[in-house]
Amino acid sequence: MQTGSDHSRLDERSLAMHLLVAEKLRANPALLERALQTLRRWRESGGSPAPALAEWEHVLSRPIDQVTAFLSERSERAGRLRQSSPFAGILTEAERQAIYESYSARTYHPGRQPDLG
Repeated sequence: MQTGSDHSRLDERSLAMHLLVAEKLRANPALLERALQTLRRWRESGGSPAPALAEWEHVLSRPIDQVTAFLSERSERAGRLRQSSPFAGILTEAERQAIYESYSARTYHPGRQPDLG
């Protein structure tokens, strides 16, 4: 069943990206401001807030250790919210490409950690 494995691979790729974002936030908590700016921009451009926007605002209002723990969660809620992540711009293009390559259909092997260089 290819669809299920593709969905799992994409979920794992998203988790890998957010694990790296969490590392960067632990090293530099000021990066959280970029995500908050993104949420403000979404709110200003959207009229009434989408449920994901309100959920992200709630998550990002917590202490940084709780934010990074949430980004690392394998919960259904965290996975759903990662699909509309406000953390664009935190990872470099090289970091993103390394993760994308590690999770491409031809190189991805479930259970194996990605090679992020």
